[in-house]
Amino acid sequence: MSDATVSSTEPTSMLFASNKIDGTKVKSRDGDNLGSVYSLMINKRSGLATYAVLSLGGFLGIGKSYYPLPFELISYDHVADGYVVTIDRRLLEGGPSWANNAPDFNQAYADRVSNYYGVAPADLTLG
Repeated sequence: MSDATVSSTEPTSMLFASNKIDGTKVKSRDGDNLGSVYSLMINKRSGLATYAVLSLGGFLGIGKSYYPLPFELISYDHVADGYVVTIDRRLLEGGPSWANNAPDFNQAYADRVSNYYGVAPADLTLG
């Protein structure tokens, strides 16, 4: 099959279609199930994933919490076909999160997330 005949939504060995990432399993570095990827936050200028928003806890959609995690702190495990959080679970669970209403993901919030995890702040300014 040539590249031209592959649908743009079919995953390749190194690419995910964005509509296939939501719901992908997420495990701790110890192998414990944490939850799943709720969404990715994509930088409009660079086109790169800047944050993975993880959905943790809850039952049947009730009681879930959402945790924005700098994308550099999550890695893909192709054998398990899921993501692994490369930080301690307790650090993640103590980090910035929300349950009902997502915050305005502006520069101040991005700085708060980056500072909490000790990574370089994402530049969300346009221009």
